[in-house]
Order: sequence, then C-alpha cells, then structure tokens
Amino acid sequence: MRITQGTFSFLPELNDEEIGQQIDYALQQGWACSVEYTDDPHPRNTYWEMWGLPMFDLKDAAGVMLEVTACRNACPQHYIKVNAFDSVRGFETMRLSFIVNRPDHELGFRLERQDVQGRVQHYAIKAYSLDQPPSNH
Repeated sequence: MRITQGTFSFLPELNDEEIGQQIDYALQQGWACSVEYTDDPHPRNTYWEMWGLPMFDLKDAAGVMLEVTACRNACPQHYIKVNAFDSVRGFETMRLSFIVNRPDHELGFRLERQDVQGRVQHYAIKAYSLDQPPSNH
C-alpha cells in the first residue's frame, strides 16, 4: 500500500522532468515552493520537517529541484514532498503539495475500532509492516 497524501498520490510516480513541470506551473501562478521531509507519514502527522526555507522569489524550477535533490541525497529513505503556497491576501494557503520521494519500504495503516462503555467507540490509526499484513481482529 502506498501512502496517498497530496496531489497525484493515486498516479504513478512522477519522474524529475514531470516534477519540474509541476513546479514550473506553481511558479507561473506566483506560488512560493518549499520542500519538506519525514520518516513518519502517519495521516495525522501534518508537520513534516522543512528542508531549507520557502523559496518566495524563485522564478525557475531548477532551484527547487536542487533542493529536492539535496534532500533526497541527505534523506534517501524518507518521504519528501514539494509544497506550493499562495501568499495572496485572501488565500494564504497551500495550493499544491505532492510527494517526490518515498522510502524503499513503506508502512501500511489500518483503522482499529474499540467498543467501550455503552455505545461509545474509540478509533485509532495503527501502522503495520507490509511484509506482514494486518491481522483481522
């Protein structure tokens, strides 16, 4: 199971040329790009580590790709994503985010439900190794 977070997550992996084209699109929209990475892709982990600073005045995808390559070299077994942030007043939000690197071995996640007192139910998302599929309980 692949982690499916961000844009393009259900498509085959983008190659570097395709990544560059997406970055070019973001820059043409006036969005600032940044690179983030993590070794914990849990769905509730929305705070990934930032690689360098956001690139607000960049006009060429090559600059972002240099940072992606540096991050891949330093953290080859981490998830790495490119974000594009729109700083226009009234939006000020992430407009595009997609994974550009994955570890060789990805974890799977399952939803566990626990029935407790009365009709109360507790839910938790648990990671499991893809080498050993989740047990049915």
